Amino acid sequence: MDMKVSNLERHWLPFTNNREFKREPRMFVRASGMHYFTPSDRKVLDGSAGLFTSAAGHCRPEIAAAVARQLETLDFTPSFQRSHPGAFELADGVAGLTPEGLDHVFFCNSGSEAVDTAMKIALAYHLARKEGQRNYFVSRERAYHGVNIGGTALSGMVRNREVFGALMPGILHLRHTLLPENRLTRGMGAKGAELADDLTRFVNLVGEKRIAAVFVEPIAGSTGVIVPPRGYLERLREICTRYGILLVFDEVICGFGRTGEPFAAESFGVTPDLITMAKALTNGAQPMGAVAVQGDIYRTIVEAAPEGTPEFFHGYTYSAHPAACAAGLATLEIYRKEQLFARARELSGYFLEQMFSLSDLPAVADVRGFGLLAGIEVRAGKAAGVRGQELQAKLYDRGLHVKTTGDVAIMAPAFIASRADIDAMTQMLREAIAEF
Repeated sequence: MDMKVSNLERHWLPFTNNREFKREPRMFVRASGMHYFTPSDRKVLDGSAGLFTSAAGHCRPEIAAAVARQLETLDFTPSFQRSHPGAFELADGVAGLTPEGLDHVFFCNSGSEAVDTAMKIALAYHLARKEGQRNYFVSRERAYHGVNIGGTALSGMVRNREVFGALMPGILHLRHTLLPENRLTRGMGAKGAELADDLTRFVNLVGEKRIAAVFVEPIAGSTGVIVPPRGYLERLREICTRYGILLVFDEVICGFGRTGEPFAAESFGVTPDLITMAKALTNGAQPMGAVAVQGDIYRTIVEAAPEGTPEFFHGYTYSAHPAACAAGLATLEIYRKEQLFARARELSGYFLEQMFSLSDLPAVADVRGFGLLAGIEVRAGKAAGVRGQELQAKLYDRGLHVKTTGDVAIMAPAFIASRADIDAMTQMLREAIAEF
């Protein structure tokens, strides 16, 4: 690739070793279906659906056409005291997929914004109920809830927060559920449900009416795919209900079919009070996030406010942007028309079988997975994360894009993947990991 370093210097890449990238840039210039293409037009199979975003495959013409039509018709509408029909249509579409009762939708622009929005909704709800003293939040070790201030405070991934000081006060962390007893378990492990009882300890520590909400990823994705043990989410739900604590599922990765159902809440049979979402909402074609809210929570906040004033002083310039709504509507129609959630469910068995077949490699420390989401953890090298970075580079050079966190390759193929695509991913993973 003929590009001078000076051409690369101005852009500061997120979550990237910028010095290394600018010495040896790995770029994509186009995409189609299951593949990216490099500047030399080399084909790279996408093993992580972009960044868990492109569940229907890349560059879907239906989405591009819908966005183009929208931009030619109505490019922007303020969402403060104004709106447009697409926002209400998309809210109906999202509410048609969420568990029963979560029937109000607040739009934002990313998963990070969705998490901070959900935190504010929780605080506003308790204040409206005359329990404004509920200002503690509970998250988990190894959690990832985006990178805004609230989400960073909730984060249990140390590298994501250690540079930034104390952040928000009043954040408590449950222990994570990655247990050695569940190593190499396909699906939900048998051990660890009792870890949910940490929440009861926190209630006893700070008081029965001090915790506003608990934030949980049904499957902790970005940290390396931690599937909940059997009974764990049910126990969290029971404790939250007992003490009037809101349960928030962060489904930015799991939402829109990744677990075989529209949301992981349905896959695991546990209904939260709020769900945060983003990524596959628009197939990654436009930035968008959302929070689905239980109806009683919405009504409590709205009805507590004085007449003639906004009930919730929160929102973004680009909330429910017309082009993002158009992309979301086109994406939901693709999911419906092509029955992609069912397709993901059907492909899951073969996908997990192939991922777990890698456990015979000496360098593989663990394999975890559920639905069309799996983590292959390689044994650490000289320092944690070094082998993960090496593995990602090796796979790119072989023709496979994957997301890595630490020493875990996170596999999350698009729902349009074929068995042949899964076979190709497995073979490239096997060859690259065998070199360690």
